[in-house]
Amino acid sequence: MDLFSHQRKAALDRVQPLPVRMRPRTLDEFVGQQHFLGPGKLLRRMLAADRLTSAIFYGPPGTGKTTLAHIIANQTQAVFEEMNAAAVGVKEIREVIARAKDRLTDNGRRTVLFLDEIHRFNRAQQDVLLGDVENGLLLLIGATTENPFFSVNSPLISRSQIFQFEPLTVEDIAILLDRAASDVERGMGRYSVELTPEARQHLAVTCDGDARRALLALEVAVLSQLGQDSAAKPGGPVRIDLQVAEESIQRKAIQYDATGDAHYDAASALIKSMRGSDPDAAVYWLARMLEAGEDPRFIARRVAICAAEDVGNADPMALVLANAAAQVTLLVGMPECQLPLSQAVTYIATAPKSNASAMAVWTAAKDIREGRTIPVPKHLRDAHYRGAARLEHGEGYKYAHDYEGGFVEQEYLGVDKIYYKPTDRGHESAIREYLGRIRRQPGAVPKETPSADSDTGAAEPS
Repeated sequence: MDLFSHQRKAALDRVQPLPVRMRPRTLDEFVGQQHFLGPGKLLRRMLAADRLTSAIFYGPPGTGKTTLAHIIANQTQAVFEEMNAAAVGVKEIREVIARAKDRLTDNGRRTVLFLDEIHRFNRAQQDVLLGDVENGLLLLIGATTENPFFSVNSPLISRSQIFQFEPLTVEDIAILLDRAASDVERGMGRYSVELTPEARQHLAVTCDGDARRALLALEVAVLSQLGQDSAAKPGGPVRIDLQVAEESIQRKAIQYDATGDAHYDAASALIKSMRGSDPDAAVYWLARMLEAGEDPRFIARRVAICAAEDVGNADPMALVLANAAAQVTLLVGMPECQLPLSQAVTYIATAPKSNASAMAVWTAAKDIREGRTIPVPKHLRDAHYRGAARLEHGEGYKYAHDYEGGFVEQEYLGVDKIYYKPTDRGHESAIREYLGRIRRQPGAVPKETPSADSDTGAAEPS
């Protein structure tokens, strides 16, 4: 490297943000993702043997996807090419493929293409890669924050190993913060940074598993203490306490994509917590969705569905309360609508559970789709039109209110099938007892026919 190139590199290094400067250079420096990078785990074994296959790195920001790709670039014997899908098109990809073919022909070296934000490639652009990935000419490493099973072509998925990155733990972030605070060459060590335990904990928790955000906050904290001419004041010491840390990272950023995984995963967790009778978990997921900016109307709809599906007739008030919460949500909006939503969520979570009514309609619908459609029995058909009697519609129908107990034995379906099977939980136990009682009755004695001047108001049988 000549003097000019060395000076240029040094200038670029000085302006790089702390997260870029502190990127781990080896697997031993890499923190987190031990479920596939720990000793003896799959990806570590593949890298140690230099037997990398095409892979998709999937996970939230700041968890090491790009960093790990750079480590792979330093370790593999293959040529490493890096691109961002948001900045390139088919033309650039074809150029990479052409270079990969030339290398393989000239010296037998393979090419690894790291394609960041691969979800930004449309289906047609992804198809350009398919043939060369399949025949092994190109090893593809795609990084994405979106679920690859929704955003990446199925053929590419089937030819790639999926590695799901998890948010870094508080302990992982603390290690990175201490490393950056003490590193003289690449970090903030030249300022003799003193990071208090309270400040470290606050940054590690508030960044929500995003190492990039934690390190940027540390850099802001240090440089803001030094003043505008920070680069000219090495030596320190610089003390970062809790107050400085709070000012540097500001409000916690909640990782949440209203149209992606976070949206559906949080909704799933909310419903399953209500179904599982855990009001504390349920109200946490409710609060998380609201704090992240989720549309409260979407939440209200899911709460109402849960009340009908998972509580049902075990406590009919659950659906009434869920509907009321939905109406108030439409009326007042945020932030006040969190109150009726919380009331409904905690009520549903603590209510007795039954999905008997949901199972009834699901089973009936399945029979309708797969079996012979049952015609309406003649005595149940509409008789309120001229000519119905000639078709014998309504003939023989027994009006239930004319009989003792409001019940009379009568065929309503035409087949012997029970769809609704109430449980013995909550109000449904009373329903179960009632159905058991009337199903055991051979029949019922008709009531006395009301006189002409009776005020019972009995309606005409329909």
